[in-house]
Amino acid sequence: MKCDLHIHTHFSDGKYSPAKVVKFAHDAGLNFIAITDHDTVCGVEEGIIAGKKLGVEVIPGIEFSSVFEGHDVHILGYFIDHKSPKVKDFLLEIKEKRENRARKMVEKLNDMGYAIDFERVKEIAQDGALGRPHIARALYEKGYTATHEEAFYGLIGNNDPAYVPKYEISVEKAMQLLRDWGAVVVLAHPGLLPEREFALRILKYNFDGVEVFHPKHSKEDIEFFYEYAIQRKLIITGGSDFHWFTSDVRIGIMDFECNNIIKALFEKRGDKNA
Repeated sequence: MKCDLHIHTHFSDGKYSPAKVVKFAHDAGLNFIAITDHDTVCGVEEGIIAGKKLGVEVIPGIEFSSVFEGHDVHILGYFIDHKSPKVKDFLLEIKEKRENRARKMVEKLNDMGYAIDFERVKEIAQDGALGRPHIARALYEKGYTATHEEAFYGLIGNNDPAYVPKYEISVEKAMQLLRDWGAVVVLAHPGLLPEREFALRILKYNFDGVEVFHPKHSKEDIEFFYEYAIQRKLIITGGSDFHWFTSDVRIGIMDFECNNIIKALFEKRGDKNA
């Protein structure tokens, strides 16, 4: 069995439609994937429908943004009730706050002489969870930066001139929301957090699992969090964190044993729905 439990679509900051990423997963020989867009479930249903046609099971997911001790922390929620009105209403509120933030950043950039249009930023986001990557792409299109990433170094990165603070939810609040929405709650890419002790402080919360296998995790990260998960009896997950194709990231790139992971996720979902 092969799986990839961390995939983004154009409904957040990915490049491709849910149907397209399912096709990529099928072509890569995957049996299970999770669509985990940032702070939105808009792409889940399209992915599930495409998966049924191609024989790829799509787990409804989300990558939820939170803050701990002043740092961004991402939390994966698997089997989220993506059709629930209360889920949709809350995420719509988050989407509106994201849009207001992005509008303010574009206005700051305009005042600085960067002639990008907010409507174009919205077009790039394709009605998804609008964020800084879409502003960065608009700057790149206009030739203001040599790469998308360059915009985050001096323009819209944290504390840069056009930066606007985002709406913040604590880790504890984010976890409670995800649990209320029926999700299995997993800490995303702990190896990308500021330091290992910081990650361990977060993991003292009652997570169901931890994302061990990630393209940006070092061998040491994988070994450390694998052993930690075993000791704490946490579900071990992994995925490509796919957004678009690059030289080192593609759907299914992380080679790990999926059978026990999928079994554990489904068992945990059953416990939550019992």
